[in-house]
Order: sequence, then C-alpha cells, then structure tokens
Amino acid sequence: MPGTDKGMDKASTTRRDLLQMAAAGGAAAGLLGGMGMTTSALAAEMGRSEKPLKAAFSNAGLQATWCAQGKQAAEFWGKLFNVEVTWFDGQLDAVKQRAAIDNMASQKWDFVAIQAFGIGTLTQPVQKMIDAGTPVIDMDTLIAPLDQINVHSFLAPDNEFMGASVTQALCNAIGGKGKVIMTQGALGHTGAQGRAKGFNSVIKQFPNIEVLDTQPADWDVSKTARLWETYLTKYSQIDAAFFHNDDMALAAYNIMKARNRTNILIGGVDAMPPAIQAVSEGRMFATVRNPSCRIHGGAIVAGVAAVVGGEKSGQGIPKNVVTDGPVVTKANAAGMQWMEDHFLI
Repeated sequence: MPGTDKGMDKASTTRRDLLQMAAAGGAAAGLLGGMGMTTSALAAEMGRSEKPLKAAFSNAGLQATWCAQGKQAAEFWGKLFNVEVTWFDGQLDAVKQRAAIDNMASQKWDFVAIQAFGIGTLTQPVQKMIDAGTPVIDMDTLIAPLDQINVHSFLAPDNEFMGASVTQALCNAIGGKGKVIMTQGALGHTGAQGRAKGFNSVIKQFPNIEVLDTQPADWDVSKTARLWETYLTKYSQIDAAFFHNDDMALAAYNIMKARNRTNILIGGVDAMPPAIQAVSEGRMFATVRNPSCRIHGGAIVAGVAAVVGGEKSGQGIPKNVVTDGPVVTKANAAGMQWMEDHFLI
C-alpha cells in the first residue's frame, strides 16, 4: 500500500542512492533535508565518517597495473566514506618500501593499509603504528604471520586457489600432457608463494606434463621479457605457461608474438582490463580475478568501521577476510570489466 510519511521515503532510498549522496558531500545536504535526513543520519546509515579521516596506504609498486588500480579504488571508496588517502609507493622494491613505511610510521593517521612487497620487511614500523593505537589493515600479502603481528585484519584472495584454478584450466586445455613453464612473482611475496603452491598441487596430478622452468621475474615486465627470450631460444616446445600476474603474461606474449610462437597457451592472475581484453581476443587463454578493488576498497571500509564504529579486530571484523574473484574466460569477461569499471571487484 502507498505510504506518504517520511519514514517510507527513507525506506525507499536505496543503498546506492546513499552512496552517491555520500560522494556528493555538501551538495546532498538540501536533498537529505527534504527527505527528513541529516548528514549525520546519512553517516550513521552508511558508516561514513562525519569528519574527514586521514589514511595512509602503500602497495607493492604502482608500476604494476593491479597496484595502480588499487590506488584508484582506495581513492574512490575514500571519497564515499570521507577519507583522505595519502599514498606511499613501494616501487616494487623492498628497501624503498621500507623507507616509505618508516616515513609513514613517523606521522599520525586514523588508520593505514599496506600490501608488503615481501613478508617480514615492514614488521618494525608497522608494529610501531600498532603500538600507537593505529588500526593497520594488511592487504593481499602478509606483512608478517598473523600470529606474530596484531594487524586489524588481513584482506586477501585465496592465492593457492588462484594458482590452481588457472593451472588446471591450462592442463585441461593441453590434454594433460606437454611442457609448461611457470613464471613467478617475487619469492618473498606470500601471494606468489600461494600461487606457486596452487600450481604445484595441480601439476603433480599430471605425470605426462613436464615443467621446464619456474624462475621468478619479481613482477617486472622487463625481467619477464628477458627470461622469455631465453626460453624461446632454448625450448622448441612449450605448450602452456602460467604467470603469477597478467603484466608478466602479456609481456611474455609480446616476445612470443615476435618469435611467431603464439601457439603457447597463456594463463595469468589478476584479470586486469588488458588481460580481460586479451582473453576476449584469444591472446590469453585464461586469467583469474585478484579483486584489487574489493581489497583496497574493503580496507577503506574496514578502517572507517574501526575508527567510527569502534569495530574490533577478531570481533567486529575477522582476522582474515577472503576476497576471491572468479576465473575469467570469454564467457564472463565483459561482466568482469564492468565490475572493475565501477570498483566493485
């Protein structure tokens, strides 16, 4: 039955409308007043902070497209939740990231979120921030084992699942026999460790598949290109290749194309827009979504909930939040791209 009171009007307002109004900030005040809502009511509804919060973020290195997309997502969700995000670039270098996090730890923040380039490299400055009472959200790869450092929460995909699912797709596609190569990320990165574990768990089920090489390229496209120049000279037969991220996969594809070796099936991780396009066009066989937007946007939500809502680690939020995404093929590529365009996955 139709309703005319303000309560009904409020009930009919969708969560999306509220998010859009939150992003609009002051411009929404008049509309909210007409709906019988104040900005504080909106903040309470959405968990948005009434006063601006200051957050510091760092990920492995903005040269990596996954990390660059994560920065965009953090800034997008930051605007929605009234958070000013300051970035400390890891530059794909453990020493440079450590210097950046030392700098971060010398300042005061409402909360911080960090993806470490390597496990154990940032423990001391992160512990300093935790000791000062700052919620620290760990993203994608472990800063340190969770029983050794009291981070607020750890938002990450199931890296072993990602490695296994793409490897399984490649093995099935080559009929369970042939020669394959895995190009790893940075060996100290716990995400890379999980992807390698997933790869190996599948490969051992296929006795007729030979693994030719598993050298790391450290997420570096130039290093990947050099490795693959060597592989294509050394091996006359390579049936499939699994890469720990899409940037490396596409860098290797360019070398394969130049050598007229595009018969090699390629699998990656991250499902970044260039890889989604490559899957749609058949240059890559498959990738799997490592949901950068969920992880970085989720870190914003987790930080605001900790500061504004008093959410506690292990109580309001679990210590480990799994943020998975699907394997991406031609069938679901377009939908995945739309989700990423709106920072949803």
